[in-house]
Amino acid sequence: MEADGFARKRRMRAETTCMDPVVAGASAGAEVQWLGGRFWGISESIVGSLTPRVGGEKQLQNVDFACCAQDAQTGDFDADYEGLPQGASTSTHMLAGAVAGIMEHCVMFPIDCVKTRMQSLQPDPAARYRNVMDALRRIVSTEGAWRPLRGLNATAIGAGPAHALYFASYEKLKRTLSDAIHPGANSHLANGAAGCVATLLHDAIMNPAEVVKQRMQMYNSPYRGVLDCVGAVWQKEGPAAFYRSYTTQLTMNVPFQALHFMTYEYLQELLNPLRQYNPSSHMLSGALAGAIAAAATTPLDVCKTLLNTQESQALSSSGQGKGAHRHISGLAHAFRTVYRLGGLPGFFRGVQARVIYQMPSTAISWSVYEFFKYGLTKHQHSKRRVPHAETET
Repeated sequence: MEADGFARKRRMRAETTCMDPVVAGASAGAEVQWLGGRFWGISESIVGSLTPRVGGEKQLQNVDFACCAQDAQTGDFDADYEGLPQGASTSTHMLAGAVAGIMEHCVMFPIDCVKTRMQSLQPDPAARYRNVMDALRRIVSTEGAWRPLRGLNATAIGAGPAHALYFASYEKLKRTLSDAIHPGANSHLANGAAGCVATLLHDAIMNPAEVVKQRMQMYNSPYRGVLDCVGAVWQKEGPAAFYRSYTTQLTMNVPFQALHFMTYEYLQELLNPLRQYNPSSHMLSGALAGAIAAAATTPLDVCKTLLNTQESQALSSSGQGKGAHRHISGLAHAFRTVYRLGGLPGFFRGVQARVIYQMPSTAISWSVYEFFKYGLTKHQHSKRRVPHAETET
């Protein structure tokens, strides 16, 4: 059944082709392929060890061999790089997602530092910035060139496994739900639902890393390093502090990711209807999807930052510094605090930095993810062609 569905999916793509094959994606892929050169040796061993053996895999491979031989003759690989058999795709999505997540967060980390500071409700006079560039310039000049990178190691440690689960679960659920809702075609409802479920797994891993990262990004942060921050928070506030903003983060990220994935898939239908590997379409779709989703969810992000940092001046200004309520807890409490201290404009503090961060961030994430998915898929196809050629001889 799976083999028939796989072959039928390929025939449907061939029948719906209404334009000449796009070769720009393949040439652009060749230009950027050197970026992933060092990963291929590692990828082969990781994919080989992670790929599960599922029932009927032999039949799936036979279909795949035939498809690969046909691809070699027609040059049709680019249009079908997403069509791996089920058993091989999960590990590919996990590895590609992990690399994409780490690169996304690391490359844009200085802007993320600026966003965190600009969302402060009661900033120190020395930490009041006019815009993103002014903030970066002043942070580097007064606190050192490495100051915008504090907390990067905590983010990198969390981003790898978080994004591996994120993309793998999204791809699996998207395929399953699309087949159930709209067989043989793309479903925006399935894309949104898959993005919401993937967010639950992603945030469960990423939330503690976010707490540590944002506390180290704040102006005059008292922590010497990641381990010092983890130890201090654990000792003073308990382990629950690492998940104090989890429900708020989910409240923000579920609509964010639903809007993000639906916009990305919709733009891919417009810009890349054949679903070939096309870096320019992945970058543009990712950037626009990230910008729209980021701007729409900024109020929730401001509340999340307040819950993560427990900003001392905000606590004292709102009368929470003493007594039983020494911490801000819960989304409703955070909303009241933001409104009391900043009014309605307070919910959009740092919106410029958030959009500037998310646009290239999501563009990088989707570009790197699709690049590694394309490369690993092509590598697996070529490996399976070799034993097939030997059996024919």
